[in-house]
Parts: sequence; C-alpha cells; structure tokens
Amino acid sequence: MNFRTPVAVVQGNPCENSAELALSVLGFKSYNTAMESTFAEHLKRFGPGCEDRSFTVESARAYCRDLAQSHYENFSVATWLLPRKLVPHFYNIYAYCRWADDLGDETGGGEHALELLRWWREELDRCYAGEARHPVMVALRTTIEAFRIPKAPFVNLIRAFEQDQVVKRYSTFAQVCEYCVYSANPVGHLVLYLCECFSEENALLADKICTGLQLANFWQDVARDLEIGRVYLPAEDRERFGYADVDLEARRFTPAFRALMEFEVDRARGLFLEGLPLVDRVPMKVRLDIELFAQGGLAILRKIEGIDYNVWHTRPTLSKREKIQLLAKTVWRTAWGMMRLWP
Repeated sequence: MNFRTPVAVVQGNPCENSAELALSVLGFKSYNTAMESTFAEHLKRFGPGCEDRSFTVESARAYCRDLAQSHYENFSVATWLLPRKLVPHFYNIYAYCRWADDLGDETGGGEHALELLRWWREELDRCYAGEARHPVMVALRTTIEAFRIPKAPFVNLIRAFEQDQVVKRYSTFAQVCEYCVYSANPVGHLVLYLCECFSEENALLADKICTGLQLANFWQDVARDLEIGRVYLPAEDRERFGYADVDLEARRFTPAFRALMEFEVDRARGLFLEGLPLVDRVPMKVRLDIELFAQGGLAILRKIEGIDYNVWHTRPTLSKREKIQLLAKTVWRTAWGMMRLWP
C-alpha cells in the first residue's frame, strides 16, 4: 500500500506501502527490512488455523510491544514526546497495522493476500464481539475499550490494503482522495481517539492533514512507486498538462512534468493549511505531535520545490540538520502558544 505520513516524513524515512503511512503517523521509525522474513514465522504461529489461543492481556501486550521494537529501531521524536500512558496503546494499534500491512504485501499479493485480509477482518469482528483470540486483537481490545474506538477506522484500513491488490493506477484526483479516505484518514481518527479529542469537526481537519501527508509522500515517491507498478499521479492531471504515458514510463523530466508537479504540490499544501487549525483544538499535551505531523509534510513539499520538482532525478528528503531545525521551530511555536495563554 502506499500509505505514509508525518513522523516518517519528519525523519525523511521511506514509507514504501500503504500501511507505512499509518505506522509512521503512529510515531515509529521506518520499517527494518531485515526483519521482513520473520513474518512467515508469525503467520505460521498465529495465522489461520492456529491452535495457540492461550494469551493473557499481559502476554498479548508484550507481543505487540516486542513486534514494534523488533521492527523499528526505537521510538521517534513524536512518540517519545507523547504522554507515557499512551505508548502501550500506540504499540497495540501499530501491531494491528503491521499485521494488516504484511498480510497484504508479504504474502505474494493477489487472491491469496485478499483471502488473508478477509481472515484478518474476521479476527477484528471477533475482537469487537468480545471473543478476541489473536494476540494483537487481545491487546487491541483493551485499547478499544479504554478509548471507546469504533470499528470503522480499523475496517477502512483493511479496505485500503485490499484495494492495493487490485488497483495500481488512478484516473482522477477524486479517486486518489477516495483511496486516502481508507489508507490515511483512519489513522488520524485513531490518533484523535487516543488523544480523547475525537469530534466530527476535528476529524474533518485531521482528514485534511492526513490526506495532505499521503499526497506529499506520493509526490515524493513518484519514481519509487513506478518501480513497483503504481502511479498516483491522476491520468486526468497528466492529460491536462500534456504529460504523455510514454514520458511517464521513460521518467522524462519535461516542462509539462514540472508544471504537473507544481500543481500537485500546491494542491497538497492547500490541504495542510486547511487542516492546521486542528493544532489549536487538541489537548495541549499532544499539540506538538500533531503540528509535527503537518510541518513534516509541508517540509517535504518545500524540498520538492527546492529540486525544481524533478523527483525523477532526486528523491527529496530532509537532512539531519533540517529535521532538527523543524523540530526546534515547532517546539518554539508550541511553547509560544502556551505562553500566550498564561495570565
């Protein structure tokens, strides 16, 4: 799936599939590919037909924690800035996303992946029915109950992974945004639930930020996505700017491509600006995290502009110095906002 976001963007790490957006939004560093081969072992032990159902809540939580820590080097800046009580719940949601992602991308794809994703959906149904048996679902059940999270965001994420198996290109921008409704926006909703500030108004603002983050990563990774047969630049936009399919396949940087990318970058930036009012609507303790998500995406858009939109030649990323500067500026803005509230 081509699903990426905030923290990964802030850190400049690649997110190569849809779940990566969710995972990075949840505050984890990029996936350690050396660990990919172990998913077959996890699937054999905990997948369909597994007879081992003797998981206590404690052992299930430990499994989710170990899964996160074995796949990711450590918590990112955004995660260690979170209130400590939220960290185990982020682990649980991460584990859910990680399993869904691997079921879609690490099992050969196609009908077999769809079959496994249907099984994962059934496990989610059991979780909500109070009959959780998979270790991830046993742990996730505690998070769902603690924060009263509805099923929809989790179901929508599965739907996005399912879509990845059958849709590789998009005709219209509306179709790309519809994909983001399932691949990116549910993550924002989950974060709002964990921060205990979910409302319809906040969700709409979070959707703007998450869709903007997804688009920023699409435009950052045009070349990488084409390598795996995926194109997120809408056909209608390519036609509008006169960028032919033959030029796309040849990765030609032309005036038409530059104009196309400038248009897409401006459109993504507009979504971020529409969503930024969310920062002032969430609890003070998580404002820095939320703003970092948005500022990381905006920074990537500026990097694309900085290379004159030639993402065929260079993948725009943030340097260590730029990441530190971004964090410092965000911390300063947050601190200044807090001081203004003092009597």
